[in-house]
Amino acid sequence: MDRFQAMQVFTRVVDANSFSAAADSLGLPRATVTTTIQNLEKRLKVRLLNRTTRRLSLTPDGAAYYERCVRILDELEDTEASFIDAERGPRGRLRIDVPPMIGRQILIPNLCEFHQRYPDLEIVIGMTDRPVDMVREAVDCVIRIGELRDSSLVARRIGTFRSVVCAAPEYIERHGIPTSIEDLVENHHAVHYFSSRTGRNIDWDFLVDGESVEIKMRGVVSVNDGDAYVACGVQGFGLIQPGRFMVFRELQRGDLVEVLPHLQSAPMPISVLYQHNRHLSPKVRVFADWAAELFAGCPLNSGCQLGNESSCASLKTLAGSNTLRSLAEAHNFAESLMQAPETLSSHASSAGI
Repeated sequence: MDRFQAMQVFTRVVDANSFSAAADSLGLPRATVTTTIQNLEKRLKVRLLNRTTRRLSLTPDGAAYYERCVRILDELEDTEASFIDAERGPRGRLRIDVPPMIGRQILIPNLCEFHQRYPDLEIVIGMTDRPVDMVREAVDCVIRIGELRDSSLVARRIGTFRSVVCAAPEYIERHGIPTSIEDLVENHHAVHYFSSRTGRNIDWDFLVDGESVEIKMRGVVSVNDGDAYVACGVQGFGLIQPGRFMVFRELQRGDLVEVLPHLQSAPMPISVLYQHNRHLSPKVRVFADWAAELFAGCPLNSGCQLGNESSCASLKTLAGSNTLRSLAEAHNFAESLMQAPETLSSHASSAGI
């Protein structure tokens, strides 16, 4: 068995967490898979896998080798896809990661259309709020909200995130409609959204005379899930400040009512991010193109549409800021650091299957 085939066998064992499952998926006898791994370890003169009767785990050397195998095999697949049977379009596995609310509200409802265009792509979608190590986790691209400061990743802007302040009609009947920032702070309360990473409630912010004004709202309910946040607003627990696309349908139905339309938060860019390689793989290119089309045409009342580039002018984030903007920037910066080559060894040493 040649080296590329040995790499394929090894990565399949890791992905399947089983010699037997890897053998079945490759159409090979289990003995052949076992022998291949043994010969690979003998040639490399290192142990790649720790084996027990109950589980497999990667050694530090195995984790490092796995990362390189994934990159080499993906590069080979992308290169072949660029030349062989180009009329069929891209093929292989496309791994992406998106914020949960963008995934649920925008991406998933339109995914069938993407699959119909590119039926040879296997789509793997992660929906998380944590920074993703794109190299170690073999993620091809991510969709992120917010500015990308000092990022080591390539960014393609596909839309604009705009927030809205709204409340349930029942809340407005009890408390009235707020008329100013001062009225908000003194006479109203909000549903809190707290960061899963810090545990702190996210402050509200508004763009006033070109400057970001941050306020702390009172409230009796705190959640850390977008769907729960909107649901609490609909139930009348308080005012909410979600992305407009998150409450588009609720606003249309009258379950929520927009207030303070003259006060807006500064819009933030929505971007597709991918690693800086010599060439952009066909599968990432077609996904980025499709995502740009999707966001440009999404009927969410400008909640995710592309707008004037200047409308997302960069604002200086204040030290200690705890707004959605500051948390998004911190997330993006942390994720960018994870892609730096010098950090790979530290991630590899803690990897397991």
